[in-house]
Amino acid sequence: MKITVQDLKEIPEFVHVPDQQIDWLLKKSKIESFKPGEYVFKKGDIIDTLSILLEGKLEIKFEQNGNYKVVDQITKYGITGLLPFSRMSTAMGYGEVIEDSEVLFLDKSFFKEMVANHYELTESLVHHMTSRVREFTKNNVQSEKMMALGKLSAGLAHELNNPASAMLRSAKALKQHLANVPEKFKKVTSIKISAEEVDILNNILFDKVNNRPENNMKLTERNEKEDELEEWLEDHGVDNAFELTETLLDFCMDINAIEKIHEAIGDQNFPSAIEWIENVLTTEKMVDEIEVASDRISSLVQSIKSYTHMDRAPEKVATDIHIGIKSTLTMLNHKLKKKNIVIEKHFQEELPMPKIFVSEINQVWTNLIDNAIDAMEHSGTLQIKTLRDNGFVKIEISDNGQGIPEEDLNKIFDPFFTTKSIGKGTGMGLEVVQRIINQHNGDIKVASKKGKTTFTVCIPIT
Repeated sequence: MKITVQDLKEIPEFVHVPDQQIDWLLKKSKIESFKPGEYVFKKGDIIDTLSILLEGKLEIKFEQNGNYKVVDQITKYGITGLLPFSRMSTAMGYGEVIEDSEVLFLDKSFFKEMVANHYELTESLVHHMTSRVREFTKNNVQSEKMMALGKLSAGLAHELNNPASAMLRSAKALKQHLANVPEKFKKVTSIKISAEEVDILNNILFDKVNNRPENNMKLTERNEKEDELEEWLEDHGVDNAFELTETLLDFCMDINAIEKIHEAIGDQNFPSAIEWIENVLTTEKMVDEIEVASDRISSLVQSIKSYTHMDRAPEKVATDIHIGIKSTLTMLNHKLKKKNIVIEKHFQEELPMPKIFVSEINQVWTNLIDNAIDAMEHSGTLQIKTLRDNGFVKIEISDNGQGIPEEDLNKIFDPFFTTKSIGKGTGMGLEVVQRIINQHNGDIKVASKKGKTTFTVCIPIT
């Protein structure tokens, strides 16, 4: 393939490079041909040449745990490989040819001559390198954020679905229940009892409503109580007694309590009175269920606000570290429950409040806790400890998972390094964590062995 200076001048980076410098590049380079399925480079290959794709197309793929993911494509006149002043030494992925391709290679042994004698050419390549790094980093940071957002969104959808479904069920049941009130009210109005007897009923009923006791009966004990209560009610003229026993026992209205009602109003009025009492208690129970579900949704929304800090200006503020950690645990609660993970919190009371960018620090907790969850098997233990250490607030996040291999410990904060499979990590999470901690003039360290991995974060108080 015959390539001229004017051909290479079509490359955007070379538009303003003098012709003699392009000519030097052509004379010092070699051109090779590749067929589809061949590789220009493979993971682990030594990168010691500047590469320019003259014709064809390459796919850049990364491998993680035996899976491949296409992260970029290089088309005609795309520049890749080693560039002046680059620290790249080995290939992190694969460059697979997908169309018949011609590639120009310039060996790095000519770089010193290029830097010394061909300023514009060197400048254009260095500018391309910085743009490449910036774009690559931006894409991966965005990918990491979207992955984190996806996890949180899925978790919140799961967490919100339970109370929302409970509210809907209770609301429908309440509507159906209230439809039967007119008939029951008709029976109640036919009761002829004195004001004193009404007071006795009210006192018993609303004592149970306002001071609802906690029902801790075991299943077998409850079944026995329901059978006994059903039999007692039938013996005292109550039809469909089995429909009343569940709610009555929910409020600890056992035979002893109901006997007091029977004694107060007598045989004739008792069936209508007990049905009305059960009706009031059922309404109360359904309203309680709706209230509990509403409180749960409100708590989740408050946790979201606290986590994102969306009601505050983006500036450092003195903050209780525990609030962000608790909010993050709420956000990730679905994953904790799915794996049945036990949380052990050892929080120092009256811990000093460092000045932090709240939402950024919450990203730190999210990454560290999420990684800890992923590292553990079912029924693991997550430990979170906070304490003051001289002029710092120290936070230790530990898991009892498999641990990090010793050979990987010094690489886990490197950009794009990850031990997770494709689709589960981009290798930017811990790099982002370190950058945020550095932004706060803090420090992060990791110690790991099988059965215990601890990330220690130190944030200056002032």
